Amino acid sequence: MKKQWTGWGAGQQPQQHYLIQPRHLAGGGDLRHVTEFLRASGWKDKSSGGRLVFDSTDRTVRVGYDPFTQPGGWTISGKPTARQDAWHATFGRQVPVEIVAGFTDALTQPRSAHAPNVWAPLQQQRWRTEHDGQFTATSPDGDAFVQFHTGPAGQAHWFAGARTEHGRTWDATFTPTTPMHLLQAFTTALADPQPVMRPRGHVPPSNRIRTTSVSVLPEELSAWQQARITAARAATWARNSWGTTRPRRNPAPDPYSTAGRAHSR
Repeated sequence: MKKQWTGWGAGQQPQQHYLIQPRHLAGGGDLRHVTEFLRASGWKDKSSGGRLVFDSTDRTVRVGYDPFTQPGGWTISGKPTARQDAWHATFGRQVPVEIVAGFTDALTQPRSAHAPNVWAPLQQQRWRTEHDGQFTATSPDGDAFVQFHTGPAGQAHWFAGARTEHGRTWDATFTPTTPMHLLQAFTTALADPQPVMRPRGHVPPSNRIRTTSVSVLPEELSAWQQARITAARAATWARNSWGTTRPRRNPAPDPYSTAGRAHSR
């Protein structure tokens, strides 16, 4: 039996936290928001020496975080497969973990049958779009952007970032081969209007953010965190259970075939 994750806090005294908007200026946050979800989804923890490394169950994708080198931050790489070229994405240290998780959570989930649309989540949240040799979407506050341009070889290059009155806060880059459904998951998390929570002492020094002070009991924070982990475990169990218990079906005879070939659908 897997040990129940008991959360990150202790004691029952209310702790001061802040709800921060917009989320793209909230600062990095707790890395475990990303890594505990991957762990609960069955990913293998290969971390050592303070560097975080998680490998997917099929060993085709690696998520890493390096706190030592400059500029450091997140690196996510996919190996080449029969259906996908190798790809690479990077997120700076100050990319909020909730936005990084939009990308990494999608790595643990089946692809949607619908064609991905990277711009749709941004447009739905009233990001401004323009085309001046490259496509750019800018957040309503003007402090975050997503850019796309086509290289000389016709490759699609994606880039995103955010800034405050102090300058550039973070960057995110994606190679041309990055799967589009992952890019859509990233822009969905980036454009999400819901605030994110940071503890006291971890609020970025910027007059461009809006904060709401809240008192949170450790048991409440632990319950919210545990709900996310439980959801990941449940989804993983469901996928594994379906893959091992679904009945095998023989193809129905094709009435229009006299050669006995299986009918393609």
